[in-house]
Amino acid sequence: MLSASQKAIFHEQFLAVLKGETKAQDFAKRITSLLSEATLPDERELMANTSLIVRYTHSLAAPQRQVLVKCVSIMCQGMGWYQNNASLKGLADLGEVDRYCYYVAGVVGEMLTELFCQHSRQICEKRADMLALAPSFGEGLQLTNILKDLWEDRQHGVCWLPCKEFREFGVELAGMTPGRRDAAFAAALRYMIGIAHAHLHNAFRYTLTVPPQETGIRRFCLWAIGLAVLTLWRIHAQPAYSSGRQVKVSRRIVRATIIGTSLTARHDWMLKLLFSGVTTGLPFTQLSGPDPELSAWVTEPTAGGGSRVASGSQLPRDGDE
Repeated sequence: MLSASQKAIFHEQFLAVLKGETKAQDFAKRITSLLSEATLPDERELMANTSLIVRYTHSLAAPQRQVLVKCVSIMCQGMGWYQNNASLKGLADLGEVDRYCYYVAGVVGEMLTELFCQHSRQICEKRADMLALAPSFGEGLQLTNILKDLWEDRQHGVCWLPCKEFREFGVELAGMTPGRRDAAFAAALRYMIGIAHAHLHNAFRYTLTVPPQETGIRRFCLWAIGLAVLTLWRIHAQPAYSSGRQVKVSRRIVRATIIGTSLTARHDWMLKLLFSGVTTGLPFTQLSGPDPELSAWVTEPTAGGGSRVASGSQLPRDGDE
């Protein structure tokens, strides 16, 4: 397994590859020789095809390459710090979780938004609104993955949950074990499901901002949102789960989600009915206001279908919309 310092070095080298300053093949050879036997086959295949991927990246227009390099630069900076400070104790608080999610997912949402804007003049007209919601979109997806992979991550010695908030529920992250059935952990889990759910509401608002004729982009967003919501439902129904496999959405449900969202992608009113139907009853936790270190205002839906800046999170609190 690569050490944190080795990863930091390779982050810098990969950036140099993207900028065209270093050969991709040389980079791939250096890192492949250091991979452990625990490295997944798909990850090895990815490294083996580094040259092909980078060659395609270099074929993109200069503005697109600039967006990609900016995104990877931010990710490398943030992920390097968090990997170097990861432990079973979790992150300090929800604000720290927000920042972690921004570095690993929110910034990707910003990157995709910029690429979407380069693709479509109509989308570019909505750029400010979409960039305001993009980090929240990424956080919703990332928080869902954090909850799904909670126990697998702990097997690797890391936990990405907020220590402060879980302690307020009476849960010490450092001593957690799989299959917990106590009320305190279930309450803390509901709270985090509610946080992820609230972010996915922002993700849905982001998607509706995309012009209906851009059905490909809408479907791309809707598939991710739909699968995340359904995963949260499975976690909510099985708070004593002990592995991600137990709460993973089945292939049948994945196919149904793809079909349902594809059929409704161009129709806002149908999408609103569908999203309301699949989220009704799922825990919803009020979000905090803006983080000055990030680029987005976090909003929450109102009963009238609009949005407002949330007034702040108070613990313990969870409930249905």
